[in-house]
Amino acid sequence: MYDKQVRRRRAVLAGLVVVSLILLTAYFGESPSSPLHTVQRGIVEVLSPIQEGASTVLKPVRDIAGWFSDTLHAKSQRDQLRKEVQTLEAEVAQYRGAWIENQQLTKEVGLDNSLGITSNREVAGQVISRDPTLWYATVEVDKGSDDGVRVNDPVIGDGGLVGKVTTTAPTVSIVTLITDHSYAVSAQVQDAAGDTGVLVPAVGNPNQLLLQDLPQHAPIQVGQQVVTAGFKYGSLDSLYPPGIPIGVVSNANQDELLNNGQVQVSPAADLRHLDVVQILTTPQAGTERAQLP
Repeated sequence: MYDKQVRRRRAVLAGLVVVSLILLTAYFGESPSSPLHTVQRGIVEVLSPIQEGASTVLKPVRDIAGWFSDTLHAKSQRDQLRKEVQTLEAEVAQYRGAWIENQQLTKEVGLDNSLGITSNREVAGQVISRDPTLWYATVEVDKGSDDGVRVNDPVIGDGGLVGKVTTTAPTVSIVTLITDHSYAVSAQVQDAAGDTGVLVPAVGNPNQLLLQDLPQHAPIQVGQQVVTAGFKYGSLDSLYPPGIPIGVVSNANQDELLNNGQVQVSPAADLRHLDVVQILTTPQAGTERAQLP
């Protein structure tokens, strides 16, 4: 029974193939006005409106499908671009950090060369912690007593005096910045007279210093550099190496100078963004560092 069905199906398929070959041969062999061509044109005329209508009806569906496809593709591209942007931003941040650190190190090298600090051994340290408050006063560095760092060692960075070591441990140290309320250092204005005074933080403004105890008629002007004096002054009983830049005169109000003997000074170093510093350790005999008793 099954074999008969298979044979019938094969016979029907063979018959359809033969009929198709006959019709194709007749179609291509007849003239355009033959019955087969006429039937074809009739079928096309009947089905053409249906095809156009179906195409019109289905066009919104195709458009919606295309919109979804384009949207999904665009979202995929957006996500990929976001990942690329995040990667590039991370690389830029790394390069920027390296560039900033290189700039600070370059300033320190230039400072060493210009000052010729031969009486001190410079220990380079990385800043690993900062004072979290607005009135920033200290930073922590990754060098300590194991590296020869001692309390009261001067610290320079970013082209100027940063502060002094106030606490040491074997591998870390705390540096008190020149903007801390307890800090003071003898300083000299690089004007014609070389006027000296005591440099202290300005009360209520961590970005300003005050150079006090100046002569009332000192010829001090805005923009003049202020450096460590390098000798005993008043209550300061020991000294920093001379000539280390501290800042520049930012306000030389003559009334303030006449009445209070002081001018305002902006720090040379960007104390809020220190990354690397140098600690001046192991001074030779006869060399002292300026600090309060």
